[in-house]
Amino acid sequence: MPTTLRVFLRLSEGNKARPPLIVFFAALAAIPIAMGLSLPAGVAADAKDAQVHRSADGSRLSRESAGSIEARDGQKLRLVLDLGNVVIKTENTGKIDYKVRLEVNSAEKDAQRLLKNFAVSTRESPDGVYFHGQTFGHQSSGRLWITVELNIPKNYNVDVVTGGGNIEVGDISGRASLVTAGGTIVAGNIGGSAHLETAGGHLAVKDVTGDLTAITGGGHITAGAVSGSATLHTNGGHIRAESIHGPAHLSTGGGNISVEHSGSELVAETVGGQIEVGETSGLVKAKNGGGSIHVVRVSGPTNLETSGGSIYLTEVDSAVKASTSTGGITAWFVTPAKLPGQCEFQSGDGDIVVYIPRQLPVTIDAQVQSGDEHQLSFDPAFTTTFHRGDAPGGGAAVSAQGSLNGGGEVIHLRTFAGNIHVVMSDTAKQLQLYKQQMQQLQQKSPLQLRLLQQPRSARNEQ
Repeated sequence: MPTTLRVFLRLSEGNKARPPLIVFFAALAAIPIAMGLSLPAGVAADAKDAQVHRSADGSRLSRESAGSIEARDGQKLRLVLDLGNVVIKTENTGKIDYKVRLEVNSAEKDAQRLLKNFAVSTRESPDGVYFHGQTFGHQSSGRLWITVELNIPKNYNVDVVTGGGNIEVGDISGRASLVTAGGTIVAGNIGGSAHLETAGGHLAVKDVTGDLTAITGGGHITAGAVSGSATLHTNGGHIRAESIHGPAHLSTGGGNISVEHSGSELVAETVGGQIEVGETSGLVKAKNGGGSIHVVRVSGPTNLETSGGSIYLTEVDSAVKASTSTGGITAWFVTPAKLPGQCEFQSGDGDIVVYIPRQLPVTIDAQVQSGDEHQLSFDPAFTTTFHRGDAPGGGAAVSAQGSLNGGGEVIHLRTFAGNIHVVMSDTAKQLQLYKQQMQQLQQKSPLQLRLLQQPRSARNEQ
């Protein structure tokens, strides 16, 4: 009976409960596998299958096979597995060396059969090499551990998809697309655009010379310097990036967000973690469902909103709108302002404290709704006029207008049940805070990268 027909019958028998169309496509997927057991001449050479080995303690059985495929710089590796870990090194020239390792628990009754339940095919494609690995049937998941290791040219593009397992890739000069249905992805420096996606593991990549898209169903995301734009999303983990030169949208269902440098528009959203941003050069929009927001240096139009945390700005030299329902707001202004504009700070029941340089021409418009119980104070250097009136909900509201150096751009301060303090800033202390906070941010991303890039077991997380 022809090999293709035997594979079709085997898949059909193992999938009687599945719709005929699915069985049909499963059979079609198996055809190139069956045909690929004999690798085409000129595409692969020295393919070798090793014997079955038993581990020293007798608990594991393993089998390895290896081969070599011709490759040229600048091409692309398209690798598709329905199951398994992928490890890609980039030390070769002119070829791709690969090794496939299968491992099972020796206590499995059908351990020997499981070790034969995975097939590999390779072929040339118009733009490079196509590598396909597939298991037979649906009894292998959780019982058969698969690791595919490849050594490819550094000047290469990679497109990897696995149905379940970790992906590790070294430094490459080309583009990278890395997708797994459930596992961690760790990549080195990428010389082009990068797309990383997993249903539930962590994502880590060093520097990306291009755009970066990273999506995970629940793990952490860590990135180095991104030269292009960035779209980073996790349903519940932390997001940390060293720097993003282009527009960036960072969102998490409940973790922290940390960016050391932002060179363009930045949108950061979290349901309940902390948002920390170092130096910014463009528009910043940050929204937090319940945690704090901290921006070290504000150098572009900024809009910050949190439902239940504090807002802290260490150096402000542009227009800022900041609001919090229950936390306080602290802002240190600098002179001269690069992008002068009106600022609006509003808190529900927290204090607002602003530090103003003595040389800055500025006007302060401040109001405390619960004036009977809270204070509104200005440094004596301000020319200030106070007013007391009725608050909308009863009681007395206190407001004040103060000017420094003849007045200038207006800073609006509003709190319902907090205090407002306008203080002269201490330049030396502000500089010390700036350096300390930037240093703390700089230490976070490399630490997270090192943690995620520690050697892991070659066994699948299946």
